[in-house]
Order: sequence, then C-alpha cells, then structure tokens
Amino acid sequence: MNTRMQQWLANQKVTSRFHPSWILMVVGASLAIGLLMWLLSTAVFRHESPSPAGPALPASAQHLPASEQQPSAAATEPAHPAAEITRAGFSPPDADAIPDTEFGDAVRLGRAIFTDTQTYAKAYVGNGLNCVNCHLDAGRKADSAPLWAAYGLFPMFRDKNQKVNTYEDRLAGCFRFSMNGRAPAYGSKEFVALMSYSYWLASGAPIGAELAGRGYPKLPPPQQAPDPARGKQVFDTQCAICHGADGLGTRVGARYAFPPLWGPHSFNAGAGMTQIKNAAGFIKANMPLGQGNTLSDQQAWDVAKYMTSQPRPADPRLGRL
Repeated sequence: MNTRMQQWLANQKVTSRFHPSWILMVVGASLAIGLLMWLLSTAVFRHESPSPAGPALPASAQHLPASEQQPSAAATEPAHPAAEITRAGFSPPDADAIPDTEFGDAVRLGRAIFTDTQTYAKAYVGNGLNCVNCHLDAGRKADSAPLWAAYGLFPMFRDKNQKVNTYEDRLAGCFRFSMNGRAPAYGSKEFVALMSYSYWLASGAPIGAELAGRGYPKLPPPQQAPDPARGKQVFDTQCAICHGADGLGTRVGARYAFPPLWGPHSFNAGAGMTQIKNAAGFIKANMPLGQGNTLSDQQAWDVAKYMTSQPRPADPRLGRL
C-alpha cells in the first residue's frame, strides 16, 4: 500500500469529523453487493431444470415460433380424437385463394365434385343428391358438417363400422350411404381431388382439435317427445316451398334445384342424416335455407322426426355379414 493511502486511512481512524467519502464508500459497497446477488440469482434461474411435464405456455408465448417454445407433455404425444380436445375457432380460406398450381388443380376438381357430384362423379352416385346438399356452402359452413372441421380428426375410430377409419374411408361411406351409390377406388382421381380439397380447406387448422362448428349442433333433449304430426305441420309451412309438398325435391329439368328428403332419389337408411339427433341439429342450424336458427328446438326435433320417418332406400348393410 502506498504512503498516501496509508496516511488517508490513519486520518480516518483518528478523527471524529464527518467525511463525505464515507457515504461514497457505503453506497459503492451496497451497489457492489446488490449486483453480485442479482448475477447469482439469474445464473441459478437459468440453470434450473424444467419438470418432465413442462409448464403451461403463457398466452404471450403461444405466438413464438415452434423452435422457441418449450414442448408440453401433450405436444410430445400424438393427438387422438378420443382424448380431451379443445374447441377452437377456425375460418377456412376463400375459394379465390386456391393456388394456380398442379395441387390447386386437384383442389378445384375436388370442389367441383363436391358441389356438382351429379356431373363430376356421376358414376358413383345412386340418387339425386350432391355432397353440398348436406355440407352447405361448398363444405365451408360451420354447423353443417364442414370438411375443414373433419379432416384433421382422422384417422379415428367410428362406432358405425367398429374400426379405425381413414379420411378416405369416411368419404367412401358418404358415397355408399348419403349418395346411395358406390365409392370410387382408393387413390382414384376423384378421391385424390376430394382429399386435396378437404386438406386445403383445413389449411392452418390444428390437427386433432375439435373445431367449433364441427358436424351438426347437439340440441338439448326436447321438452316433448318428437312428434311426426307436429313435424308435418312445420314442414308444410317452412320446408315444402323448397322440397315439395311430398318431400321429393324440386327439379329444374333433369336436375334437383332442391334435394329430395326421402323417396328413391334421397339418401338411404344407412346415412347419418337418418339419425334424428343429426337431422334435428342440421335443421335447427341451417333451415329454412338462409334462415337458420329461426325454428325452435322443439320444431327442429319434430320436423326431423317427420323426415326420418319417411320411406327411403334401404341400408346396403342389411342382409350382409
């Protein structure tokens, strides 16, 4: 220690006078200790190991790139429709956004098959319907079994045939039951086009998530047992103007402008729409056309009962092993 420093320290020890330098020494020491403590706590926090399940991401982190997010336990396991899944909102892309590419050509063909099945897949249809009759707005409308809400949930187990179905299996069932026809060959241009269209409509949708608007709404149980006589009254005043007083549809030339709801040119008894809960949900949300949710729940149940009580082609599974 040099002579000047030794002399200064000696002066501090022997004097009782207040020295401003004491304040500087205390403040400086406090700042140094505080900085040291902050550095130590930061280092410990950064080196803590996360729990195996990982913490839930805060809302602000949900918009980070996937490479910057900490994976959660759910993210490390494949999504499965049987698991508890979140209802999330989604809007499909507009038709004018279909790309001008080879893939876009397949998407456009799929859309054409879907909206005009009688022209583009006539060989596989056994009635007067088009896919769009049950899946409104070219398969885009929520609460009308939209394609974008179904695509990301397959493969999945279905009670209908007691096996795990691919999306192609699901399309095949639509041709067999709703269209009362036969399915195109797997891998055919028709199936490739329909799957491409469904995939494109679901662009950006989460896989394995039950999107809001999927399928048809599930109505609460009716206050009164569904009654076909009351349903006929609703049908005569609200539905017959489009579907005909006999329910056999309205033709313009050889084509149906409004589809038959029963009879030989409608869906067969194996179709999902013959289940009264499906029919009631569809009717409530979508009928009369353009005036969805104007009928009461009871009216929807009643007219669904009336519609599903009418004659139609048989379920093709009957009589088969």
